[in-house]
Amino acid sequence: MEGFGRRVRARRGVRARAVDACLVGLVTALAVGVGGCSLFNFGSRPVSPPPNDPVALERESYVIGPEDQLQVTVWRNPELSVTVPVRPDGRVSVPLVDDVQAAGLTTQELKLVLTEKLAEFVKEPEVTVIVTQVQSKRVYLIGGVARQTSFALNQDMRVLDAIAVAGGFTTFARKGDVKILRREADGLHEYRFDYDAFVRGDAPLESNFLLQPGDTIVVPD
Repeated sequence: MEGFGRRVRARRGVRARAVDACLVGLVTALAVGVGGCSLFNFGSRPVSPPPNDPVALERESYVIGPEDQLQVTVWRNPELSVTVPVRPDGRVSVPLVDDVQAAGLTTQELKLVLTEKLAEFVKEPEVTVIVTQVQSKRVYLIGGVARQTSFALNQDMRVLDAIAVAGGFTTFARKGDVKILRREADGLHEYRFDYDAFVRGDAPLESNFLLQPGDTIVVPD
């Protein structure tokens, strides 16, 4: 009987050590993460929470950039009204005033500049400036998408929309670990979009946020 008790206690000791080892392994896995990547720090750059969508006023304050196409209309002066592209140097050519800096200005600011310059030749000119094609504000997609590409951001577009434009994911894309890189005033920020969780309804709606010009979407594969 005493020998039986020793064998039971021995088996209990082995089981306890196995449980302890399992707990140690679990804690180590949580701390290190799969493949040696910390679960609390994706790569070398911390992941930022989803950014807030821009307010309507910010969307309306469009800043002209190179390759955009502008329509400049001078009321009652059709010979001065032109549709022109913004050159790589950021300037446009307008009759009578020649080259004018356009990139970096809003349409309202460019209107004021043209009005002042044309006033030397036309009495009380009424100028209208419209961006007819947006080409300077681009979003980039690389990695595990059907088409690695860039496209002009000429309308509101969210992360999922951009992936659809790129033709969706490749076979081995890591859809749960999509990264969005954005250059902001305080440096480069990294945001994360978990496609798998989003389509299951397990991710917050704000994780599929509005893109901004210059954003780069990286799909690991």
